[in-house]
Amino acid sequence: MPKRMRFTTWRPLATAATAALTATLLTPAAADAAPRESLPVHSYENAVREAVWVDTGLDEDRDGRADRVAVDIVRPREPAQRGRKVPVIMDASPYYSCCGRGNESQKKTYDANGDIVGMPLFYDNYFVPRGYAVVGVDLAGTNRSDGCVDVGGRSDVQSAKAVVDWLNGRGEAYTTRTGTERAEATWTNGRTGMIGKSWDGTIANGVAATGVEGLETIVPIAAISSWYDYYFTRGAPLYDSGPDWLSNYVESPQARARCAGVQRELVEGAPRTGDRTPLWTERDYVRAAEKVRASVFLVHGMQDLNVRMQHVGPWWDALAKNGVERKIWLSQTGHVDPFDFRRAEWVDTLHRWFDHELLGYDNGVDREPVADIERRPDQWVTSATWPPRGTHTATLRPAKGTEAGVGTLGLRRGRGTETVTDDPRLSETDWAARVDTPTPDKAGFVTGPLTRDLRLSGSSRVTVTATPSTPTAHLSAVLVDLGPDTIRDYADADEGITTLAERTCWGASTAGDSSCFKETRAKTTDVGFTVVSRGWADLGDHANSGKGESLTPGERYTITLDLAATDHVVPEGHRLALIVAGTDRGLIDPPADTPTLTLDLARTSARVPFVGGTAAFARATAGSHAEARDAVLDGVDRPSATAHRVPGEAR
Repeated sequence: MPKRMRFTTWRPLATAATAALTATLLTPAAADAAPRESLPVHSYENAVREAVWVDTGLDEDRDGRADRVAVDIVRPREPAQRGRKVPVIMDASPYYSCCGRGNESQKKTYDANGDIVGMPLFYDNYFVPRGYAVVGVDLAGTNRSDGCVDVGGRSDVQSAKAVVDWLNGRGEAYTTRTGTERAEATWTNGRTGMIGKSWDGTIANGVAATGVEGLETIVPIAAISSWYDYYFTRGAPLYDSGPDWLSNYVESPQARARCAGVQRELVEGAPRTGDRTPLWTERDYVRAAEKVRASVFLVHGMQDLNVRMQHVGPWWDALAKNGVERKIWLSQTGHVDPFDFRRAEWVDTLHRWFDHELLGYDNGVDREPVADIERRPDQWVTSATWPPRGTHTATLRPAKGTEAGVGTLGLRRGRGTETVTDDPRLSETDWAARVDTPTPDKAGFVTGPLTRDLRLSGSSRVTVTATPSTPTAHLSAVLVDLGPDTIRDYADADEGITTLAERTCWGASTAGDSSCFKETRAKTTDVGFTVVSRGWADLGDHANSGKGESLTPGERYTITLDLAATDHVVPEGHRLALIVAGTDRGLIDPPADTPTLTLDLARTSARVPFVGGTAAFARATAGSHAEARDAVLDGVDRPSATAHRVPGEAR
């Protein structure tokens, strides 16, 4: 399958799109100019609102007939009346009835005929008047759809892929859930963009990884790229639950009664051992990145502790390897939609992105910087590429200091050992707060105060050689910026935003669907340190075979922890720390035992991507020396110990 090269494979369509849409989208005075922006010239109040049920070709609920998924459509009436076809913006979600979408937990509402009245979020209000159809798909097993929720597997993905096929004339749909009257998508040109936060964005990733024709772009927000990495990290369990719990959480009552078989498969296929099974392979979209033909506009919070930044680095790199056109926004927030942390800029950028990708307008969005990064609350910088050119990995070495557990971090190989005793009551914030104080629960290694700014950009890896005292052991590694700062309070319940009473409006409204949403502002906190990146592993997974094993106490093991991607500047005068410890409370579950780990410093290192590489680190640390400190530093609150997290659940 040919790869989609940057802004070239469909550009000839721009001419046809311009000819077809000029009369509708431009004033007479501007008719001779190529369009650069879709305008709100269509009636939202008089838009066509309808529902169809698309045949997925699967029978996951095993009732003897193919599952149909409900598809709610809001589209402008005028183009169809004039024989013109429109592109589609699609959000496929399991949350339209159980949990709600967005900061205000909006659910779908219907009229007496079962047609959509209130579509959650602003997409229909804003884009339908501008000549787009907006489609909300109930994933199989949710709301008004047949089938079963299989949490990122073939049923979930096929729920949306089948709709893309139908929009492009390759599938079948019906006007009712059980009837035989066919519905045809004669009103669309098939060009589809998928968007959504968390589970919704995850489905966009999964559908793109099928290579389906007609899916032109995806906008995954805080989305999963591999479901194994949502539940485990190198064998270490992240939550005391599995996909069966999540499936049960979102399924409709009807599906719950019919889907015991799928639930059983989820339990049996996802053992809490952390072993990689065929179930996880099926739900790993990164491995299928070579099939992606759609462009990708990725948005993620660098402090998202629900769908963590571990989902960004491998996906972004795999897309780059396969020549996929990409754009990225990285915020300081947790699990938050950009509509709630950078609203005006988000709507404008998303508008131009869809105009370019779905209408073919030459509006310059392809010539803008690839990355927008929130450096401080509401203060953004850009990078022409991401990670920036000139970013190279430096190998940092931990070394012993004058006190046990309080060491140095530099370029020279260390010697000797340090010991860490797992304390499941403590977290990364506890370790960082006492990084300058000897405590048995962690080993900290710190540079001296930097003599110039030092920028990390990308994914780090920490290799640890450790001797455990017990048959089971978990490891955590965190990179920490030690120094005062004001940051978004990502550990707060609202994960870095405060919701206000005032509303602003984004598009047209009807009595049943308002375009006005509560405003937000950054919720900040003053800290003495900031956790920059983190990673975890079960030492029993040291062989990287996908199957953990019991450890032999007293035997030495080496394992590499993949730390989450990030983009962070450690300012001049701050210090950079590497902390190695056991269980990170609230972020991974503890092992069966309470081990003491002896770290071999000569065989332990961190590979960290710096702009400027090793030379930049050497310059920033030249002449600096570790200082004796005993103050307890302030940080955000400890991450909450949550047994069940839900990707995309409204706050």
